[in-house]
Amino acid sequence: MISGSSDTNLRKLTTINRRMFIFSAAKAVVFFGIVGRLFSLQISENKKYLTLSDKNRLRESRLPPVRGEFKDYFGNTVAGNLKVYQLHVIPEQVEDFKYLMVRLKDILNLDTKTFENLIKKKNKQKPWETLVISENLTWDEFSKINFYLHELTGAKPVITVGRNYPYKNSYTHVLGYVSQVSTNDILNNKTIKDRNVPGLRVGKSGLEKTFEEQLIGTNSVQRYEVNAYGKRINQIDHEEGKQGKTIRLTIDTEIQNYTSELLKDKAGSISIMDIYTGEIIAMNSSPSFDPNLFLYGIDQNTWSQIKKDPLKPLVNKTLSGLYSPGSTIKPIVALSALENDVISPNMQVKCSGKIEMYGQTYHCWKEKGHGYMSLKNAIKQSCDIYFYEVSRLLGVDRLNLTAEKFGLGKKVLGDFFPNEKKGLVPSTSWKKKALDQSWYLGETLITGIGQGYIQVNPLQLCIMTAQLANGGYKIYPTIVADEKLESYEEIKKKIQEQKGDNTEENYLIRATEEFLKTGVKEHTPLFRNQENVKFVLDAMFKSTNEIYGTSYASRIDDPKYQYAGKTGTAQVKRITERDRELDLDLLQIPYKDRDHAWFIAFGPYKNPRYAMSILVEHGGSGSKAAAPIAKKLFKLLIDRKELRDKKKSRKTNI
Repeated sequence: MISGSSDTNLRKLTTINRRMFIFSAAKAVVFFGIVGRLFSLQISENKKYLTLSDKNRLRESRLPPVRGEFKDYFGNTVAGNLKVYQLHVIPEQVEDFKYLMVRLKDILNLDTKTFENLIKKKNKQKPWETLVISENLTWDEFSKINFYLHELTGAKPVITVGRNYPYKNSYTHVLGYVSQVSTNDILNNKTIKDRNVPGLRVGKSGLEKTFEEQLIGTNSVQRYEVNAYGKRINQIDHEEGKQGKTIRLTIDTEIQNYTSELLKDKAGSISIMDIYTGEIIAMNSSPSFDPNLFLYGIDQNTWSQIKKDPLKPLVNKTLSGLYSPGSTIKPIVALSALENDVISPNMQVKCSGKIEMYGQTYHCWKEKGHGYMSLKNAIKQSCDIYFYEVSRLLGVDRLNLTAEKFGLGKKVLGDFFPNEKKGLVPSTSWKKKALDQSWYLGETLITGIGQGYIQVNPLQLCIMTAQLANGGYKIYPTIVADEKLESYEEIKKKIQEQKGDNTEENYLIRATEEFLKTGVKEHTPLFRNQENVKFVLDAMFKSTNEIYGTSYASRIDDPKYQYAGKTGTAQVKRITERDRELDLDLLQIPYKDRDHAWFIAFGPYKNPRYAMSILVEHGGSGSKAAAPIAKKLFKLLIDRKELRDKKKSRKTNI
């Protein structure tokens, strides 16, 4: 019995000893595991965890890049930057978001709608994404936020830069505007994607959009230390970003502003161009709008007013508006007929007020007619009957070639403005291809007086006039000043050297050479016989400066300011026999049924330098609505010519 009990006790002791050994071994493993881990943390992975610790302690933020500026020809800032105060919140860094928002509502006096929109915005975005509470705080609001910052954990007052357009409406259709970056902007532009931060503004239209890559600049970076609650306690480093490129335009702000004044309360356009360098001196579309309204989000009422305005302020009429040119096409019709030896300058046509052809009546603007007309007088008095006959003899296809050569039906500044429209100078092949219809003689007649299918924008008429005024030589329009481009003197000298060498054979040789020299800008002649160009220019002078000329009432007698021009009145609807019988005054005709008023001009006449086109939508008559504007403009334009030349001279000498 004793022996059995002793075996049992021995087995129990052995079991206990085994368990104690296993337990002790386990303790030893755990102990050495802990020691090993501590060694690893303290010694082996010391640098790693110091870095992670620093990442928790140190923060880095990128600021919106400082956008490059636009300056006018004389160095005045037309699109610049100003200091803007903002308030940002990153929800995941906030201890009590509800408390913070209630405090901010009280401090900033946020209205209920704004407050609710902020809450909705926060709920839609990720917790780590920045919530912009205000994009444009006043200095008082910004100071107030900083005063209470100790109790606003997670709130970040930010000083950044915002766009500023000091001349407001004057430059809108040239510069466009900037606004908050959109998803499409990020998807379509890698530079914007790489530099995108809260508060970033990018170009949405005009030159702001065209030159986005050059204007955007690079981000500034701030590195700072925060406490356990994420509150900034010390700035460690600041890496300054590079401001975007400054771009100088060819536009003269004083003239640009004056064009805005002259078009006030009107729908229309004014374009002014150097006839040698192609520099745009002014380019205005009216009405316009203040681009500053778009910087921080335009309110719904203002946006609705702009969109619903019947005068269409959102449309750049200079580039995107297409119109029948009316009688402003007649100088080109005359030139084309002379160049193609279809008529002689002395050809006489009797105007009795109307003609009949194939059962269709074609009227002259002068009801009782002009009597016997020569070509020069027909341009001077804008006789429609004469130009019906000229266009009949010329044909639409030959007119098409001359018109396109002088800039109609082609983009003028397409590289700068993607929204520019090409327009249309019709031809028989165009109609067959586009409409699958044959061309009719009656369509040739009305094309010859600038009606029918033909469509142009105001800038095209400006370059047409410029290339006539410089003697008939090709130029290359630009709106961005570039010191590397040839000066007026250099271009004029080149043109003078070509005179006397303008035989048809040499013209074809030069045209071929220009085609083969890709990228080389040659000022090739656009004519066969320069005497034909001189004839047309002289007729335009008579139209403005001789009695019975259609713009005679708007002449300037002083030779310093004297200019030559051609009026145009473009119908917007067909005039019925009843309309002719009623013969209503302009104010009695509904606004949308009134004719568009045109005027093209160049000056000073003795030594031409500038060309312009003026459009007044539904102005009624070119002689009454458009030509008087040119009279006012030429005085300022020519007075500022010396300032412009001095500016160019100083730049050339540097």
